[in-house]
Amino acid sequence: MWRPHRFRFLVGAALLLLAPLLPASAQERVDVALVLAVDVSRSMSPEELQIQRQGYAAAIASPEVVRAINLGEHRRIALMMFEWANESHAREIVPWSVIETQADAQAFADKVLEDTTYGQRRTSISGAIRYASKLLDEAPYVATRRVIDISGDGPNNQGSPVTLARDAAVDRGYVINGLPLMTKGGIGFQFNIPDLDVYYRRCVIGGPTSFVIPVIEWAQFPDAVRRKLILEIGGRMPYQPPRVMKAQITFEEPYDCLVGEKIWRRLREQYFWDP
Repeated sequence: MWRPHRFRFLVGAALLLLAPLLPASAQERVDVALVLAVDVSRSMSPEELQIQRQGYAAAIASPEVVRAINLGEHRRIALMMFEWANESHAREIVPWSVIETQADAQAFADKVLEDTTYGQRRTSISGAIRYASKLLDEAPYVATRRVIDISGDGPNNQGSPVTLARDAAVDRGYVINGLPLMTKGGIGFQFNIPDLDVYYRRCVIGGPTSFVIPVIEWAQFPDAVRRKLILEIGGRMPYQPPRVMKAQITFEEPYDCLVGEKIWRRLREQYFWDP
């Protein structure tokens, strides 16, 4: 006679026997699997790219971030970083790493500083979100939450509409947070929009507890990244710090999430230029 409970017992026993044969990382539980997606489009100068890299390293290795990790249920997170620009450019800077201690965080930060970045053409936020989603799909950890942390200094201007990539990631259960870089200058000023923070809130971020922290001046960057990491590690926002914008249902006028694509087409027609 077929006995479902006996079958379930046998399957469970088999999994227990096979568990020691699995890679250790595949069984490791973390409070959050966090992907740092860093914009390296040509709209940023080499100096700005270096400031960005140093800011991420300083934030990751900060005692405040390590303290936030130690407050979690498992007291560890999984972290990785990649750079992105056009739809076909996504390059790993630091692979998946488990961060538990100050030494772990410093080792990750050192790898960030050891790497070298060269600016790339175009800006495909949608491509970055899809790549980050793939990384989270394949992450070898049991994570309570899975988060994409994406920075950028301009709107999407290549690839599929950013809202399609955002919605697909949110449907997978991922959270997307934004760090719009609203600094002045840079060679790609033609692609700047004055309300990039609103664009990120309306078009890029999504999922429970998602938020935006704009960076107005480069001097603010390390502190903005540090605050953002602490919030993401904690998975909640007990209060609203200055310049933090939460995702929310809104009755505002519809926002044009294709503004970047339209700017690029207009400039291309005007200058026959493919930046």
